[in-house]
Amino acid sequence: MKSHNQIQHLVYALITVAITVPAFVFYSLYVIEGDTLIQTTGTTSVLQAIDRQGGVYMFGSYLPLWLVVAVELVCAYVLAVGMGSPLAFRLASHKFDPRRNHPLIFESAIITATVCLMCPSMSLLADVFYYPYHEGFDVVTLLCRWFRLVCYNLPFAYFSQMFFIQPFVRFAIRRIFPTNIEQRNVRNASKRVKPTDETEAIADVIIREKEIAAGK
Repeated sequence: MKSHNQIQHLVYALITVAITVPAFVFYSLYVIEGDTLIQTTGTTSVLQAIDRQGGVYMFGSYLPLWLVVAVELVCAYVLAVGMGSPLAFRLASHKFDPRRNHPLIFESAIITATVCLMCPSMSLLADVFYYPYHEGFDVVTLLCRWFRLVCYNLPFAYFSQMFFIQPFVRFAIRRIFPTNIEQRNVRNASKRVKPTDETEAIADVIIREKEIAAGK
């Protein structure tokens, strides 16, 4: 069962970052930096601006857009698997239990904890990646840019995860791992066992949602 949980955990994180990272790259390039890119390159669109300057500025040089997405994807995946998901589950389960609380409450707690952990972490990495090293390096400037990025990213991260990304990921997990969820349901039928990791918590949330829909 643990191996199945680990596989589900890895797939869950992969689906999440596969949606989140491209969304954030689009948000960063179009919403946050779009006007600046267009004005400095004298173009009429962000894609034209990126093409004219030879790519997206990263690590002190200009890299292809696909490489930027790939780098952020790997970093986000490692952070989500190693820190974000496990720690968010511990924080949420410290106060809430998917067996007793409404699924929306527990799921909201998980998402909130995850965003509060991942958003500052990924914003710090982005600050390091996109820092204008050609202008010189200053720690205070780095921290100020980091704070600015967190202020920009946090609302987008929270609302996109709450209302779009995580509902879709739960839908995908429900379809990909029906056996895991059913096994969890069988275990709970004889004795309610508190979830020990985020995969079991997700299964409990899905099971409870079905029970509520059935009027139980």
